[in-house]
Amino acid sequence: MTSLTIRHVTTYRYRHPVAFGEHRMMLRPRDSHDQRVIEVSLDINPAPSSLRYEKDDFGNHVAIAEFAGVAAELTFASIVSLEHSPAEALHSDLDEAAAIFPVDYTDDEMADLAHCIHRHDLGPDDAVARWARRFLPVDDQIPALELLRRLSRGIHDGFLYRRREAKGVQPPLETLELGHGSCRDFALLMIDAARSLGLAARFASGYLATMPNVAPTEAHGATHAWAQVYLPGTGWVDFDPTTGNVGKASLVTVAVVRDPEQALPLHGTFVGSRADTLGMVVHVSVTPHPAETA
Repeated sequence: MTSLTIRHVTTYRYRHPVAFGEHRMMLRPRDSHDQRVIEVSLDINPAPSSLRYEKDDFGNHVAIAEFAGVAAELTFASIVSLEHSPAEALHSDLDEAAAIFPVDYTDDEMADLAHCIHRHDLGPDDAVARWARRFLPVDDQIPALELLRRLSRGIHDGFLYRRREAKGVQPPLETLELGHGSCRDFALLMIDAARSLGLAARFASGYLATMPNVAPTEAHGATHAWAQVYLPGTGWVDFDPTTGNVGKASLVTVAVVRDPEQALPLHGTFVGSRADTLGMVVHVSVTPHPAETA
């Protein structure tokens, strides 16, 4: 088990004082068997006139701030301490129904998972589905987990990672055509590819708990996005096509949703024109604190 401190600060700056509308924040990690939130603080400057907390339809924590007055700068500073203890390896004893592709969901499972199988814009020839089928063996069966590993590695090995500051996510077809994208884009491509094969998949976002080439106790910082796919008997399995990893060993989950636009870490409005905006600065640090040994 490792203790983590996550500091996430976002600052908006404007040419002159402006009024602010409602701002919604998804910054608090989810509580589960493999991560437990110990302490949370949220400092907003200028202070909101009201701040309330709720959970959305997926069980994600949402903070909602309302403001009165005007300011030329608006800062949100979230500090979270949590215990992180994901399993070292994925369980190999997958339910028989999920062992071999195609996966056979029960009627009860389908009732709950249908919204995570439905696809949106398929394009004229469904290029994403054609690309996904490349990972199916021609004359042999394949375990569902191995197929998903191949999909994830196919994105990791076959596409160029590019960090994008622009809002939004590239459509899967655009990522396929461009051959590059951000973690959000790779996650959505993985989700759409899995759905094209009849698998329930959803979007997950949060933070990287560990990073390559960084000492285990050294602070680092990155928000992140990946895919989760549902396998009977096992549940939601995390696939990170950006790193090629499977499982949650390096991931802290803040939100799980059907589609990426439902998992924005922070979004809101202000009263003014686009020209009033000077920019946004985001700083994220994740500091591990290994458990003490006797």
